[in-house]
Amino acid sequence: MGSRLLAPCIALAALLGDLAGVHGLAFWLVLLALPAAAARAFVGVSDALAGDGALEGVIASLALVLLVLGSAVREGAPQGASVPALAISAIVMALICYALPGLFWLLEPLRSVRTARPTPRASRA
Repeated sequence: MGSRLLAPCIALAALLGDLAGVHGLAFWLVLLALPAAAARAFVGVSDALAGDGALEGVIASLALVLLVLGSAVREGAPQGASVPALAISAIVMALICYALPGLFWLLEPLRSVRTARPTPRASRA
């Protein structure tokens, strides 16, 4: 598994843990996803500064912010209470952010491509 897929896979495992009711494991998985998400955001920003495209760096940074927000909200919840909806929503939004470059890649062939039409040569008589 590449480093680009590490943070989304861990975040997806945390979301599945929340859905299964194993909230303690999901909390630790979100904390484990933070360094991987930070590394991906740093690489994306450095690629953007090098001129390779800013969109992926912005999206990875937004996903990192969402994972930090979800972790903070989850930590601030009372012990034994249910997981706040904002914590789960933040993970879902981070996963959507990670899926956006793949969606843009799939939709790229649908962009209109402008090609020059050959002009017919006028026959000289």
